[in-house]
Amino acid sequence: MKAYEARHYLLTAELLWERVQDRALYPFSLPAIAGLGKIAFHPKVTFLVGENGSGKSTLIEALAVAWGFNPEGGSKNFRFGTFASHSPLHGVLRLTRGTRRARDGFFLRAESYYNAATYLEGLEDNPLAAYGGKSLHAQSHGESFLALLEHRLGGKGLYIFDEPEAALSPTRQMSMLVRMHELIAADSQFVIATHSPILMAYPDAWIYQLGAHGLERVDYEDTEHFRITRSFLNNPRDMLRQLLDG
Repeated sequence: MKAYEARHYLLTAELLWERVQDRALYPFSLPAIAGLGKIAFHPKVTFLVGENGSGKSTLIEALAVAWGFNPEGGSKNFRFGTFASHSPLHGVLRLTRGTRRARDGFFLRAESYYNAATYLEGLEDNPLAAYGGKSLHAQSHGESFLALLEHRLGGKGLYIFDEPEAALSPTRQMSMLVRMHELIAADSQFVIATHSPILMAYPDAWIYQLGAHGLERVDYEDTEHFRITRSFLNNPRDMLRQLLDG
């Protein structure tokens, strides 16, 4: 095994097509999933990017559930469910794990973070001490997420996030990058589905773009998110004129 692979917790994920009963059914019919074979993960950060409906959240959810996380988010110890909406994709994924065992882990889903916070509030052993000691519901969405980053995530872990930028201002997204960097220095690995060109700028990260032509690894400046954001910020008046005047 190569030296850099020794730092991985999650090495690869492979879709076992022989176990798929009907390729025409969702999510196997999505272009990015339909062409999926084996995907390799960076030992530090891997991003999944793409348009709404491209399948990135479906894939990130499947990776988390296949790893052993609760489908609605949290650590492996979270045992709650409000609505079983996760796809069957996790059941046909084969994960290859590194030789080192992750001591920590967390699955963050922006759309069900409220449910995870509510679950914590209902536990009797006061787990909020590990989240900064303050009720997550007594903070804004962004503040509670940053509390999770700062206090709950301890390093030596696999952290799978689905659109974490939904809770964060641009400034707070930069704060997240700093905290991610600290956790990576503490032997952590991240897999993140995102729309944020700020987050996906993390140095040396691998970026997989999901779209009509399947899943492909791309450079940061070749992502649609970067190109459109740069075009808009370089000349917002012209862009708005094109958009609004037809």
